[in-house]
Amino acid sequence: MFKPLTIYIGMRYTRAKKRTQFISFITLTSILGIALGVTALIVVLSVMNGFEAELRERILGMTSHTTITGRNGQLKGWQQLEQKISGMPHVEGSAPFVRGQVMVNADRRVSGALLRGVDPEYEPKVSEVANNMKAGKLSDLVAGKFGIVLGAELANYLGVMVGDKVTVISPQINSTPAGILPRLKRFTVVGFFQVGMYEYDRNMAIVHIDDAAKLFRLGDAVSGLRLKLDDLFDAPKITRALANKLYNQYSVSDWTKAHSNFFKAIKTEKRVMFIILLLIVAVAAFNIVSTLVMVVTDKRGDIAILKTQGLTNMSVMGIFIVLGSIIGVVGTALGTLGGVLLALNVETIIPAIESFFGVQFMAADVYYISDVPSKLEWMDVYFIAGIAFILSLLATLYPAWQASRVNPAEVLRYE
Repeated sequence: MFKPLTIYIGMRYTRAKKRTQFISFITLTSILGIALGVTALIVVLSVMNGFEAELRERILGMTSHTTITGRNGQLKGWQQLEQKISGMPHVEGSAPFVRGQVMVNADRRVSGALLRGVDPEYEPKVSEVANNMKAGKLSDLVAGKFGIVLGAELANYLGVMVGDKVTVISPQINSTPAGILPRLKRFTVVGFFQVGMYEYDRNMAIVHIDDAAKLFRLGDAVSGLRLKLDDLFDAPKITRALANKLYNQYSVSDWTKAHSNFFKAIKTEKRVMFIILLLIVAVAAFNIVSTLVMVVTDKRGDIAILKTQGLTNMSVMGIFIVLGSIIGVVGTALGTLGGVLLALNVETIIPAIESFFGVQFMAADVYYISDVPSKLEWMDVYFIAGIAFILSLLATLYPAWQASRVNPAEVLRYE
């Protein structure tokens, strides 16, 4: 099917003559359609990969890769457990924590919040909150001083600044002569953090672990240990190994379980966007069908003469498969090149466009990710290019088959 003569004739038909200018124009639009579709697929998937990586980094900046807690919600003797875990493979750091739901009150405003007690010495080993302080430092949390670090959005809602007082209301109760009352404690605001995730910036407050233990009456116990692993993508496997080594005495979970629905939603969105944008390539492939059908109609005389000189039906099919494949290869190559170049420079191109037109596509006061991130995955590029070429190749089969059915006697009778 693909002899040198077949390939030569197929390539020869890509050159336009004066009477086939319209066919050449249709061929060009097919090439540009495939190139546009491939470029769009690569760029969009790269941007979505960038957003996913950025969100994952921000989420994991506040949550741990793996969390170990006690069966009853309390973990006693965490120091011994921390020493045991520190020697295990894949564990880069650990930190104790105390957590609980509270109400935070300032003047006439009150808001629910997740209160986390941390040790300022251990916490930087497992989270990035110390690197995202907008005011104050995490080390300003001192045991017994009852200082508190608020998320920037939570502080903005409460209308407090560094040095102001807030009242933390625990769901635990005190029995007093006046009746049953919730536990109250005054804290001094010593700083604000902003990690760029509304869930944390609006709903989290951080205090010293000793102060949190006193508020929740935990004594020497903590809620658990947070671990940082050397490979966050291998967290489920490492977590299972840790649970087995600890003889299932503790409750061990990883970040994929805590945020599984969120990242599943992102993957579903990526899959749907891929299918939608793949339709652009499919439409361009259908253009190849129309182009080849017009070429076959125009070259019926040539096909008949070639058949009378001994060219087989399979060789005729090969001519038009080569012609369609060239259109697909050129379009895919141009689209891949354009897509890779755009994906690698999105973070430069978008600010330049915003600056030139004086607009901002993602305003910082509305979106926490104000820049458009991009992360090029080469496996995506190979997969997209392969799919585009296969669709182009499949589009050549019907016109090539029609060409092979040309009857030389009928065609040459009227030539």
